[in-house]
Amino acid sequence: MFIFLQAGVSCKWVNDSQRFLLEHFDTIYNSPSHIYHSALPFSPSSSWLQECYSTELLPTVKVVKGLPTEWGKCSCTVLLGSQPWALSCWDNTIAIGSTSGDIVILNAIIGSQTAVLSGHTGWVRDLAFSSDGGLLVSGSDDSTVKLWDIQTGGVIKTFSGCKDWVRSVSISADCTMIASGDDYGEISLWNIQTGECHQIIKHEHYAFHVRFSPIHPQHLISVSNNQVWWWDINGYEIAPPYDGSYIAFSSDGTLCVSCHKGVITVRNSDSRAVVAKFSVASDHIRHCCFSPNGKLVAVAAGNIAYIWDITSLDPHLLETFIGHTKEITSLAFSSPSSLISTSKDQLVKFWQIGSSSTDPAVLDPTFTPLTSTQIKSTTLQAKDGITITSDADGVVRVWDISTGLCKVSYQTPVKDLNKRDVHLVDGRLIAFWYADQKLHVWDAEKGELLKTLDIPSDDFDDLRISEDGSKVFLILGFSIQVWSIWTGQVMGGAQPGIFGGNFIAIDGLRVWISFPGVAEPLGWDFGITGSPPVMLSRTSRGKLHPNGTLLWDSSLFRLKDIVSGKVVLWLPKRIWNYIDVQWNDKYLVASYRSGEVLVLDFSQYFFSRDL
Repeated sequence: MFIFLQAGVSCKWVNDSQRFLLEHFDTIYNSPSHIYHSALPFSPSSSWLQECYSTELLPTVKVVKGLPTEWGKCSCTVLLGSQPWALSCWDNTIAIGSTSGDIVILNAIIGSQTAVLSGHTGWVRDLAFSSDGGLLVSGSDDSTVKLWDIQTGGVIKTFSGCKDWVRSVSISADCTMIASGDDYGEISLWNIQTGECHQIIKHEHYAFHVRFSPIHPQHLISVSNNQVWWWDINGYEIAPPYDGSYIAFSSDGTLCVSCHKGVITVRNSDSRAVVAKFSVASDHIRHCCFSPNGKLVAVAAGNIAYIWDITSLDPHLLETFIGHTKEITSLAFSSPSSLISTSKDQLVKFWQIGSSSTDPAVLDPTFTPLTSTQIKSTTLQAKDGITITSDADGVVRVWDISTGLCKVSYQTPVKDLNKRDVHLVDGRLIAFWYADQKLHVWDAEKGELLKTLDIPSDDFDDLRISEDGSKVFLILGFSIQVWSIWTGQVMGGAQPGIFGGNFIAIDGLRVWISFPGVAEPLGWDFGITGSPPVMLSRTSRGKLHPNGTLLWDSSLFRLKDIVSGKVVLWLPKRIWNYIDVQWNDKYLVASYRSGEVLVLDFSQYFFSRDL
């Protein structure tokens, strides 16, 4: 293919193509054909590639709602199989320690996984690269410290003898010593060559954080009980302690930053003189770090990351990164203009500093922002041309799926209850929820309670309303029950013999349920008159489409044809953090913890060509 560009367009094309590849790298890498239906349709409406190639996207997926107008500050998102906790970066290599005990190695440019280091049996709490990047040291809840060879992925040495969880690790600039801090309050200094511990420094409280000075291999700094301590390797204090809950050195070792109750203080490493001081509107600062050139400081407070410019006498806030839905666990710069963050939402995000856009990504003008931070239920009723959402504040909204606009909203009494459903029944918007051993039926438009059904159970797990709005499916402990909403009579039941579960799909009177500890969802058909429910054949883990041929793979966020095994749609990673997915033969609707709704029209693609 030949592309001819006018003068002045080439820079825009290069920038746009770079962001496009970073955003959709995994999709394109795994299946280049997905560029046309799993990448281009999800690119911002102002994207140069979207504008130039939009005519080539038919028939394909159309994003009705949820398309940003421009690229956001987050250039790439990686989902890990477990919660990431520790993060360290050297050159183009990222090491991430997780709650599973594994250490995942990523490429810092494109975010692709290059290796997994396995050996710890507990959470990996901290990681640190050696000064040349060839070694990696890790500390874990299994009370061991391990030294890894990055080239081979093998363990060089395991240091045992810590009396509790290892909270923090550091390797000296000359690569002769490792320092580890544990929950017993001990800082252990290990000789790398012999593997022996030759010094222990004792704190009265947890040794929460420990770092060697980059320019003084004989000096180290630690945090315990919200105090910062300076030591030499013989265990002698070399400076009075001061307030701080987290510490980090600049790459050249000349600056040290500490955080305490929302105040960030930058000091000269030798004199300890304050160089800069600023505040963040949060008392819960989890992490801070310097950019490679020492000009910027990144701070994680809750689920937000801040970037401060400290080059002037009056430090100023340069960037605010919003995108994680749970607390950020660690931060690291991969370059002076790139920041990496890990979070309890199991996501690793790559942020572009100096991006012209605001974050979160600016949505199209038809987007109606939700007031709640989290959607609790989503119902797709395509025959009525609507999708219905219910949020954590009890607000029910009806969305037009052809335009993506909110048609109407109502306040209901449902707040902070996860198990609920909302349906349009005979022209009335009805909300259903279970509380106090009763099923509540509420007319949203009139704002009145229509009725309650007494369903006594202390083991309620989930509910789902049938598509015609006449029946409610309930998971109560080890049983599944079907009740008539209007007569209050039990119409059937099944005994899967497994406790708990969640409905993942419904088609008429056929339901599929995901049970904890069961690899595949189980399904039952309750629509056979005069007979007990019939168990349906099993499918692989995911959410089965009502037509029985498509499966939503919840671990990889893709649609798969279960007959051919072919992946037909792969959602971009920036929208992976969803609450619920609903679909029929034309639309797919996904709601997200951020309060956004994504609506896809895929009928032309999926049903006008062979899968």
